[in-house]
Amino acid sequence: MKYDFDEIIDRTHTNSENVDGWRPYIFKCGPEKVFPYADDEFIRMWVADMEFAVAPEIRQAIIDRVNRKILGYTIVSDNGYYEALSKWCKDRYDWSFRKEELVFSPGVIPALYQLVEDLVEKDEKVLTVTPAYGFFLHSCEYNDIELVKSPLKKNNGRFEIDFEDFEKKAKDPKVKLVMLCNPHNPAGTVWTEAELKEIARIVSENDLWIVSDEIHCDLIRTGLTHIPMGKIMPDYDKLITTMSASKTFNIAGMLFSNIIIRNDEERERFQERDKNIGAANPLSIAAHKAAYEHGGQWLAQLKEYVDENFRIVKDFLDENIPEAVFNIPDATYFAWVDMSKALPDVADLPMFFANNAGVLLEGGDELFVDNAKGYIRLNLAMPKTMLKTGLERMAEAVKKYNDGK
Repeated sequence: MKYDFDEIIDRTHTNSENVDGWRPYIFKCGPEKVFPYADDEFIRMWVADMEFAVAPEIRQAIIDRVNRKILGYTIVSDNGYYEALSKWCKDRYDWSFRKEELVFSPGVIPALYQLVEDLVEKDEKVLTVTPAYGFFLHSCEYNDIELVKSPLKKNNGRFEIDFEDFEKKAKDPKVKLVMLCNPHNPAGTVWTEAELKEIARIVSENDLWIVSDEIHCDLIRTGLTHIPMGKIMPDYDKLITTMSASKTFNIAGMLFSNIIIRNDEERERFQERDKNIGAANPLSIAAHKAAYEHGGQWLAQLKEYVDENFRIVKDFLDENIPEAVFNIPDATYFAWVDMSKALPDVADLPMFFANNAGVLLEGGDELFVDNAKGYIRLNLAMPKTMLKTGLERMAEAVKKYNDGK
C-alpha cells in the first residue's frame, strides 16, 4: 500500500496541543499575547508529533475495538500485546526481554517522574548528557532532586559524549541514576555499540541505576540500526528501558508506553505506586498492538519521506542561511540547528521566529536544559509544502533582520 504523506490535515477543533497549546508551552503566556500572525497562519515545527495521518491499519484497529461495544475498565491481560511488542523488538533489534519485566505507563514522562521518586533520595542526584529532553530536568525538579549535566561535545557535526566528564560526574557518590536518551533527542545521535559499552562500563562500575529512554528508537535514518541498552547490558539488574509506539506512529494522544523493569523489587514498587492502578485505555492497547503487528510498511515509507525532508532542509539552509550550522542526524525527525552565527544578537530564537516568520519552533537552554544556547529544533515530520513554506519564511526573516542591522 502507498501511504500519502503529502496530505494536509485540518487539526483545528481537535483539542490538539500542537495547534492550541504552544503559547503556554513555548512562551509561558496565554491568549492575551498577540503575535503578528493569526494562529492558523503559523507553520508549526515545534512539539514532537507529526502532521501525518495515523496509519489506516491502526485507525481500523481502533474502530474494530469500538465496535466491540463496551469500553469498560481494561488491563493488558493476555499474551497478544507482549507477543506483538516482543516480535517487533526481536525482528528489528535482535533483542528480547521476559514478559514479566513489562509494565505500563500512560507515557514515558509520567514514568520518569515515578522512577526518579522511586530510585533517588532527596539528597541524591541524577546524571544526564545535555542538551536534553526537558522532562529529564522536570522530573527531577518535581521530586526536588538535583540533575547533574554532562555537556555533549560536537565532533565533525556529530554530538558525542565527553566520557572523561561523564565518568567524573558518575563517580560522585551522590549520583544514583543515569538518564540516557537512546537515540538522543534533540541532537539525533544514534549511539554506537562502543559508546553504549562505555556508558555501560561507567554505570556498572559505579553501581548506578540507568533509565534508557528509547522512544525514538524506530525513527532513525533508513539503513541504520538502533541498539537497545538492554542488548548491551543483558544481565544488569538496574536497567530500565522505556519505549512506545507513540512517537513512531503519531499516536502520542493515546497515552500508553512500555516500561521494561528487570529488578523485581523496583517493578513491584512501580506497579504499587501506579496512579492508574494497572488500568489502560482499551483503544490505546488496540492502537499499539496494531502498530507493532501491521505498521512496518507505513514506518518504512515514513522514514523515506522524512529522510527526504532532511535533505531538503540541509540543501535549503546551505543555500539560503549559510551561517546556520546543520548536519543531518542519524535519528529522530528533528533538525537540531545552530543559529548562533546567523542570528548572534538574538537571545530568544523561538520568539524571533514566531514574530518575524510565523514559524513555531523550540530551542535554547530554557527548553533543552543546558548546552543548547543558539540552537533551534525543527520538527520535519510534515508535508513538504508546509516544510518549504516554513523554511522560506525563516530565511526571509533572517535576511531582513541582518539587512536592517
